[in-house]
Amino acid sequence: MQSSPAKAFPAPKGGASLMLAFRPQRNVLIVGSNTLAASRAFSAIEADAAVVVLAQGGLASACEEIQWRAANAQLSFVDIDTLPSPSADSTADRDVHSFAAYLDSIGGASLVCVTDTILGVDSLARRSRTSAEQIYRICRERNIPVNITDMPEFCDFTFASTHRFVDPSTEEKTPLQVAVVTNGQGCRLSGRIRRDIVSKLPRDAGAAVAKVGQLRRLAKGPEDDPGSVAEPTWNEEDRASTPNRPVPQRSAAETETELESARRRMKWVAQISEYWSYARLAKMMEGDMRQVLHGDGLGPQTNDADVPSGRGSDSQVDSMHSLSVPARVPSPSSPGRILLVGSGPGHPGLLTAATHNALTKHADLVLSDKLVPEAVLALIPRSVEVRIARKFPGNADGAQQEMMEAAVEAAKRGLTVVRLKQGDPTVYGRAGEEVLYFRSHGFESVIVPGVSSALAGPIFAGIPVTQRGAAESFIICTGVGRKGKQVKLPGYDRSRTLVILMGVARLGQVLETLQTEQITGAEDTPGSRRDGPAYPAHTPIAIIERASMPDQRVTSSTLAHIAAALESAGEQRPPGMIVVGWSILSLWKNGDITVLDDDAEREDEARIERWLGGERWRIVEGFDGGWEGL
Repeated sequence: MQSSPAKAFPAPKGGASLMLAFRPQRNVLIVGSNTLAASRAFSAIEADAAVVVLAQGGLASACEEIQWRAANAQLSFVDIDTLPSPSADSTADRDVHSFAAYLDSIGGASLVCVTDTILGVDSLARRSRTSAEQIYRICRERNIPVNITDMPEFCDFTFASTHRFVDPSTEEKTPLQVAVVTNGQGCRLSGRIRRDIVSKLPRDAGAAVAKVGQLRRLAKGPEDDPGSVAEPTWNEEDRASTPNRPVPQRSAAETETELESARRRMKWVAQISEYWSYARLAKMMEGDMRQVLHGDGLGPQTNDADVPSGRGSDSQVDSMHSLSVPARVPSPSSPGRILLVGSGPGHPGLLTAATHNALTKHADLVLSDKLVPEAVLALIPRSVEVRIARKFPGNADGAQQEMMEAAVEAAKRGLTVVRLKQGDPTVYGRAGEEVLYFRSHGFESVIVPGVSSALAGPIFAGIPVTQRGAAESFIICTGVGRKGKQVKLPGYDRSRTLVILMGVARLGQVLETLQTEQITGAEDTPGSRRDGPAYPAHTPIAIIERASMPDQRVTSSTLAHIAAALESAGEQRPPGMIVVGWSILSLWKNGDITVLDDDAEREDEARIERWLGGERWRIVEGFDGGWEGL
């Protein structure tokens, strides 16, 4: 087997921790009965662990919380002085031997926490370093992870600074937890960082997690029997690196098997988790969940009066604000109208004044594409109904029809409808189809242009689509054709930048089309789907995800290595775009605008080496937000 070349993957740098969400399967043993022991016990109890507190002096000497939890059967208390022990030379030795004997008698433990070594306690009660080291060795011999307070050299794990969210409407705790670890570099600071993180998340984020958990359970089993699971190992939401993995369009006339239905529903759960607002997720009711998972409402809109008891209407299911819009009486002086509006790449600061006015002053109903971020939707007054398009995998055409019909129905009632699209409505936004559809139903829609993601997205990644000396022109194309068909991509031109929208989920297919040599006379080959010469394997490429948003990520590499780079980055962050061409290098650090010089190709290997610093790829999180507020 050929050995891997140097720097094929990013070099690891030690000093981190392996972060795990741990669910103890056996007892959690806590040595000591002070307030820290009580805190450790409480965390373990919330993780559904069976907790045993081992301490000297009996329960009466334990802190008040330990006594209370023992009295309420939330934990077991064992006085270590009462345990049998082999003969030993000292009380400390008897204590350690008693611990070892007890540990063996119960068949081990998931983990052990020693808290009676904490600094600041009475010197007579505090466990000695020698005793702590003996306990550490006993646990290591039995492969039991151990944490000994204030003695990091005797710790297999540390505790994170954690926060568990509550549902603001019920004050009940939710499954959502966040944890911060500084790996011993600033334990006090970790608490501050945790508080900052928590303060920036919506208060209903925990409730949203709880509702998505309920949605997942419904999705895994038949819709009329949520307790039944079609395939216990199936978990499409977690398995797929992108929630936009291509699937065939779903037809209402087709009959799905239960396994196919479960898979389709789990894909839709992933979509909902990715795109719906926290507020909308937190307010889901079971009727809403069943309706969404079943795919109801793909045809004409349903009036509230026609909805069976226990089922939410379309407006209830898809409205971000969960409000019904009162029906207006159409009048000649106030006819309904439809605005096709572009929201830009994502950041609300990039909205045009016209778009902002449409959303905040004129809209009675907003029909939004799923890619429009929550930060933009949050600008819409709460009195305005907001519906999110259910363009889930396999359902794009049905959801498109649903939104167009909803717009016409509302306009007929005299409402001003804003059809909100990401970027610019006419740049792969299906605006033309909607203009013609609305016209055929008696409404001449107004197109309000938006800042195109195809132009603004690369800028946020530090990439100009044109640059003198690097790129003289650019082409914007899509990575997928109508009804999922493959499209023809342009051939290689050194002086041109290629921007591909909606292609990240089909990256393998795109790379194959760009690089495969054409075979004369052959049809239906990757090379035949390209109009021009193949791209060299060392051509620069960048994948920009969530452009202009705080969680923007830019993965830069060459065509030869971008697939591995994207895989190494973890789960994808839609929406994403692909930029191919030499302009990617032009503004990086000292820049490179010599790409179009005579004989510049001879320097390409060195050019790529300088750009990537000898690595195969580079991943950059976030962006320089210095422009904000301008």
